[in-house]
Amino acid sequence: MAHSGGSARRRDGWRRRCRALLACFYGLAGILHVAFPRPFLSITPSWVPQPETVIFLTGLAEVSGAVALLRPSLRGYAGVGLALYAICVFPANVKHAMDALGSAEASLWQWLYHSLRLPFQPVLVWLPLFATGLLMKESADRSSQGR
Repeated sequence: MAHSGGSARRRDGWRRRCRALLACFYGLAGILHVAFPRPFLSITPSWVPQPETVIFLTGLAEVSGAVALLRPSLRGYAGVGLALYAICVFPANVKHAMDALGSAEASLWQWLYHSLRLPFQPVLVWLPLFATGLLMKESADRSSQGR
């Protein structure tokens, strides 16, 4: 049992660190979306209606998610919302990679960035779910609830 408690404490520590990292990442990204939308507009797929409004709203969603991560009563909503957000913005990430790597002037840095960025997207879906405790709960917690 003591081993399980130490494991739970370590996991809680990782969750806190992940929440802080995600709050900083999404908070900064959201501010950038609102304050400097131009780079985000350039990677928005053409089928997205009213791209200026969508970029503004995504910025607000990121800032809201960052704040909600830090509020225990809203944490679960933040986890689900940010995971869904990471899924929804994936087409823009693919378009960004295709635009950058489709040109003859694509640099080694662009290749490196996009070859790491696209496969990292599932981590950005998983991480808020883990950080908010929606994934990887202690098996002891689950088994004791059933008894």
